[in-house]
Amino acid sequence: ETSPFLERLKKKGYEVLYMVDPIDEYAVQQLKEYDGKKLLSATKEGLDIEDDEDEKKAFEEAKAKSEGLCKLMKEVLDDKVEKVVVSNRLADSPCCLVTGEYGWSANMERIMKAQALRDSTQSAYMTSKKTMEINPTNSIINALREKADADQSDKTVRDLIWLLYDTSLLTSGFSLDEPATFSSRIHRLVKLGLSLDDDDDDAEDDDMEDLPPLDGDDDNEESAMEQVD
Repeated sequence: ETSPFLERLKKKGYEVLYMVDPIDEYAVQQLKEYDGKKLLSATKEGLDIEDDEDEKKAFEEAKAKSEGLCKLMKEVLDDKVEKVVVSNRLADSPCCLVTGEYGWSANMERIMKAQALRDSTQSAYMTSKKTMEINPTNSIINALREKADADQSDKTVRDLIWLLYDTSLLTSGFSLDEPATFSSRIHRLVKLGLSLDDDDDDAEDDDMEDLPPLDGDDDNEESAMEQVD
């Protein structure tokens, strides 16, 4: 219910059918429509949400402003995503990852990866091509766009783009390819928030190693051992 794919759908009052069991993924591949109604996946491309004229105009203006950021994000993420586009399916979240209309969904990809005897040749062409959709009205995207316009080579901007991609993987139902890299990016941003510098930390560690042992260290160790005894 908290999935970013459902934000606009719920606000617009659309009915959403939750299919969370593994068998559902196999069933909907054959069940294209029910009771005369075509089934559409909220996590894939091709989802068309009807907007009024004012909403369409505001969306086109926001889309034009975000073209430069979309291009930069595609350059940074390279082959991790097929393209980066402005989304009209998001209301609150900054971004999400959608899959191709005819490939596997994120859930199906996770199910197939868990198969011990899976066919690797099938995985090659059925693995979903990811499209990153960004929300042009989100404050994070707006701030990132301004920062990118000021300096596209800023390392912080590139780190934030990768961080948005990694968090989108998680919120969109994918699994992280490199958890350690994700952790290091989080740690870098934590240091940035605490105004810590990696170089300063390394220098302090080196200085501590060069210091001679304090007089009385041995006595302290002995007294500590006596206390334990």
